[in-house]
Amino acid sequence: MNRDRGQAAVELALTLPVWCLLLTAVVQVAVVARDRLAVQLAAREGARAAVVADDLGVAAVAARAAVSLSPIIVDAVSDRRGVTVTVTHVDRTDVPLIGALLPDVTVSATATMAWEPP
Repeated sequence: MNRDRGQAAVELALTLPVWCLLLTAVVQVAVVARDRLAVQLAAREGARAAVVADDLGVAAVAARAAVSLSPIIVDAVSDRRGVTVTVTHVDRTDVPLIGALLPDVTVSATATMAWEPP
């Protein structure tokens, strides 16, 4: 008699929850990485727009228009050398199974651009 019948099914049943948890963790990390890149893009776009338009109010509009994240906080500071824009976004960890285990991640990026010569 073959006593090993069904061994593969049992091993799959035991390891499948671990694999599912691992897969959802990878998806959550990918979502946070994507949002981090979007925040970096928003900071660069905001700084570039403020430097070109010579107006700090344009930085927030350009940063919000550059990405589809909501809500984002845009802070623009000007000095004699250029404009520094900081964009912050609280990324909710809401991927099923793993999202409840992880705290929300705050993603922030800063970009500085020199003033454009007239």
